[in-house]
Amino acid sequence: MAPKVLVVDDNIVNLKLICELLELDEYEVLKAGNAEEALQVIESFPLDLILMDIELPGIDGLTLTRQLKERENTKNIPIIAVTAFAMKGDAQKAYGAGCDGYITKPIDTRKFTEQINGFIKGLNP
Repeated sequence: MAPKVLVVDDNIVNLKLICELLELDEYEVLKAGNAEEALQVIESFPLDLILMDIELPGIDGLTLTRQLKERENTKNIPIIAVTAFAMKGDAQKAYGAGCDGYITKPIDTRKFTEQINGFIKGLNP
Protein backbone atom coordinates (compact mmCIF):
# COMPACT_ATOMS: atom_id res chain seq x y z
CA MET A 1 0.00 0.00 0.00
CA ALA A 2 1.46 3.35 -1.05
CA PRO A 3 2.17 5.84 1.73
CA LYS A 4 -0.34 8.70 1.80
CA VAL A 5 1.30 12.13 1.92
CA LEU A 6 -0.33 15.54 2.25
CA VAL A 7 1.60 18.40 0.62
CA VAL A 8 0.67 21.82 2.02
CA ASP A 9 2.07 24.71 -0.06
CA ASP A 10 0.49 27.90 -1.40
CA ASN A 11 2.98 28.18 -4.27
CA ILE A 12 1.45 26.33 -7.22
CA VAL A 13 4.83 25.64 -8.86
CA ASN A 14 6.31 24.14 -5.67
CA LEU A 15 3.15 22.16 -5.01
CA LYS A 16 3.12 20.71 -8.53
CA LEU A 17 6.84 19.82 -8.47
CA ILE A 18 6.71 18.13 -5.06
CA CYS A 19 3.54 16.21 -5.94
CA GLU A 20 4.95 15.02 -9.27
CA LEU A 21 8.17 13.81 -7.64
CA LEU A 22 6.23 11.89 -5.01
CA GLU A 23 3.79 10.43 -7.53
CA LEU A 24 6.70 9.22 -9.69
CA ASP A 25 7.92 7.36 -6.59
CA GLU A 26 4.42 5.89 -6.21
CA TYR A 27 3.23 7.84 -3.20
CA GLU A 28 -0.46 8.62 -2.88
CA VAL A 29 -0.46 12.43 -2.78
CA LEU A 30 -3.07 14.84 -1.45
CA LYS A 31 -2.74 18.61 -1.84
CA ALA A 32 -3.67 21.73 0.11
CA GLY A 33 -2.90 25.38 -0.65
CA ASN A 34 -3.52 26.71 2.86
CA ALA A 35 -4.14 25.64 6.46
CA GLU A 36 -7.93 25.48 6.08
CA GLU A 37 -7.70 23.13 3.08
CA ALA A 38 -5.09 21.07 4.94
CA LEU A 39 -7.41 20.64 7.93
CA GLN A 40 -10.21 19.42 5.64
CA VAL A 41 -7.91 16.81 4.09
CA ILE A 42 -6.51 15.75 7.47
CA GLU A 43 -10.02 15.21 8.84
CA SER A 44 -11.01 13.17 5.77
CA PHE A 45 -8.05 10.84 5.18
CA PRO A 46 -5.59 8.84 7.28
CA LEU A 47 -2.11 10.17 6.49
CA ASP A 48 1.39 8.73 6.75
CA LEU A 49 3.20 12.08 6.41
CA ILE A 50 2.59 15.81 6.00
CA LEU A 51 4.97 18.06 4.06
CA MET A 52 4.33 21.54 5.43
CA ASP A 53 5.34 24.87 3.93
CA ILE A 54 6.03 27.37 6.72
CA GLU A 55 4.81 30.52 5.02
CA LEU A 56 1.13 30.06 4.23
CA PRO A 57 -1.62 32.65 3.85
CA GLY A 58 -3.75 33.01 6.98
CA ILE A 59 -2.61 30.41 9.49
CA ASP A 60 1.11 29.77 8.92
CA GLY A 61 2.66 26.32 8.77
CA LEU A 62 4.25 26.47 12.23
CA THR A 63 0.95 27.44 13.86
CA LEU A 64 -0.85 24.66 12.01
CA THR A 65 1.85 22.19 13.05
CA ARG A 66 1.45 23.20 16.72
CA GLN A 67 -2.32 22.76 16.44
CA LEU A 68 -1.99 19.32 14.86
CA LYS A 69 0.53 18.15 17.46
CA GLU A 70 -1.88 19.18 20.25
CA ARG A 71 -4.79 17.14 18.86
CA GLU A 72 -5.19 13.54 19.93
CA ASN A 73 -6.18 12.33 16.44
CA THR A 74 -3.32 14.07 14.59
CA LYS A 75 -0.43 14.31 17.06
CA ASN A 76 1.28 11.19 15.72
CA ILE A 77 1.28 12.20 12.05
CA PRO A 78 4.88 13.09 11.18
CA ILE A 79 5.26 16.61 9.79
CA ILE A 80 8.23 17.67 7.69
CA ALA A 81 8.82 21.39 7.14
CA VAL A 82 9.61 22.12 3.48
CA THR A 83 10.58 25.76 3.44
CA ALA A 84 12.59 28.53 1.88
CA PHE A 85 13.45 29.71 5.40
CA ALA A 86 17.02 28.52 5.67
CA MET A 87 18.52 31.12 7.99
CA LYS A 88 20.23 30.24 11.24
CA GLY A 89 17.57 29.32 13.79
CA ASP A 90 14.81 28.53 11.26
CA ALA A 91 15.23 24.76 11.61
CA GLN A 92 15.06 25.12 15.41
CA LYS A 93 11.80 27.08 15.06
CA ALA A 94 10.34 24.30 12.92
CA TYR A 95 11.41 21.59 15.37
CA GLY A 96 10.18 23.73 18.26
CA ALA A 97 6.73 23.90 16.66
CA GLY A 98 6.65 20.10 16.47
CA CYS A 99 8.04 19.33 13.02
CA ASP A 100 9.71 15.95 12.76
CA GLY A 101 12.03 16.97 9.92
CA TYR A 102 13.22 19.96 7.88
CA ILE A 103 13.93 20.27 4.14
CA THR A 104 14.97 23.56 2.57
CA LYS A 105 13.79 24.98 -0.76
CA PRO A 106 14.67 25.00 -3.48
CA ILE A 107 14.45 21.23 -3.10
CA ASP A 108 17.08 19.04 -4.72
CA THR A 109 14.93 17.05 -7.14
CA ARG A 110 17.57 14.30 -7.31
CA LYS A 111 17.52 13.71 -3.56
CA PHE A 112 14.00 14.75 -2.55
CA THR A 113 12.17 11.42 -2.74
CA GLU A 114 15.17 9.73 -1.14
CA GLN A 115 14.80 12.16 1.79
CA ILE A 116 11.07 11.44 2.02
CA ASN A 117 11.70 7.67 1.78
CA GLY A 118 14.09 8.08 4.70
CA PHE A 119 11.40 9.77 6.79
CA ILE A 120 8.86 7.07 5.88
CA LYS A 121 11.28 4.23 6.65
CA GLY A 122 12.28 5.91 9.89
CA LEU A 123 8.62 5.92 10.89
CA ASN A 124 7.99 2.31 9.84
CA PRO A 125 11.16 0.30 10.57
